[in-house]
Amino acid sequence: MTEGFNLNALDREFYADPFPTYARLRQSQPVYQPEPGQVYLFRYDHIRDVYRDAHTFSSDKKAQFGPAFGVDSPLYAHHTTSLVFNDPPLHTQARRAIGNALSQRMLVAMREGLEAVVDDLLQHMSPADEVDLISNFAAAIPIEIIGNLLRIPDNERGPLRRWSLAILGALEVALDPNITDEGNRAVEEFVAYLEDLVTRRRQALTDDEDDILARLIRWQHNGVGLTPHELYHQCIFLLNAGHETTTNLIGNGLELIDRFAHVRDAITKDSNSIPSVVEEMLRYESSNQIGNRMTTEQVDIGGVTIPAGTNITLFIGSANRDPDVFDQPDEFRVHRDPNPHLAFGAGIHTCAGLNVARLEAQVAIEKFMTSYPNFELIGAPERAHRARFRGFPKLIARLA
Repeated sequence: MTEGFNLNALDREFYADPFPTYARLRQSQPVYQPEPGQVYLFRYDHIRDVYRDAHTFSSDKKAQFGPAFGVDSPLYAHHTTSLVFNDPPLHTQARRAIGNALSQRMLVAMREGLEAVVDDLLQHMSPADEVDLISNFAAAIPIEIIGNLLRIPDNERGPLRRWSLAILGALEVALDPNITDEGNRAVEEFVAYLEDLVTRRRQALTDDEDDILARLIRWQHNGVGLTPHELYHQCIFLLNAGHETTTNLIGNGLELIDRFAHVRDAITKDSNSIPSVVEEMLRYESSNQIGNRMTTEQVDIGGVTIPAGTNITLFIGSANRDPDVFDQPDEFRVHRDPNPHLAFGAGIHTCAGLNVARLEAQVAIEKFMTSYPNFELIGAPERAHRARFRGFPKLIARLA
């Protein structure tokens, strides 16, 4: 697949296992130009350096999302306001607000609710069950956690997963108009819901309320807070950033435990190995496989001169299997150390919720394996046909 490799023309084999293709390109064409104005990067050091230079490599996506979505579309309004697709100063303001909302104190307070969510999901399973570990477990956890953090009433959480999947689905390559239409409808519905939710919260907000939505509503820096537009779209971003990638992290992790006996043995013998296992899961099957930047000036990468205005595609999944950084990268090592993976990015755009994702995965996997250490998947699970977000639409398992 290295000849003529293009994200707009991928086959089933690539979705199932992109890593051989990454390895060939990383070796033969690490700075790959599929067409004018496009460059693909596959090596760890190139991608790390791009992450670290936010001036030369812009995260602002207005120039790209305008033609893709239309500048008057709900998807354009959301994704160009989102923390992840912006440069300073908007990025700085939004990150300060979300960083305040996701403080260490909030994480400590979140753990009890997270454990209760996971316990409740497990209590609704039985050793005799055959269950879908995505819909009944991995996907349910981040939805409930974000719902708790934003204090969305339980009976109003039904559309959250559908909205998130539709909005993020519009970021995939080779889209058809139906996917874009679904994404636009999802943004419209979500914003309308948040307008109502924030109005209710503002009217009833008391000084002792300290959840994330309360913090975002109150947040100010130098006397300036988030506009209603920014507030709504950062709430959508929190759901999206915390939903699909964490769902995939947990789902990918359970599939890896089923695939590799030594991983299952390590967890069942010593639960203290779980943080290290989760880090290796993040490296080995990165939930987010692809990132993008735009050059603001001419730059040299790996001896290739790249003009300003070039769209740079970062293959994170390739970087995390780079043998120049990771010894035996295609081997899953429970205690890999060091493990400087790029699953959460680097630089000023390092994932703001990385500690939330880690905590959710660690608690979910520890509790699931305590309850069902001998679970096994039924049949060969099939990957979702998505290049950017790597995961499974379903994982059917026999619990005992």
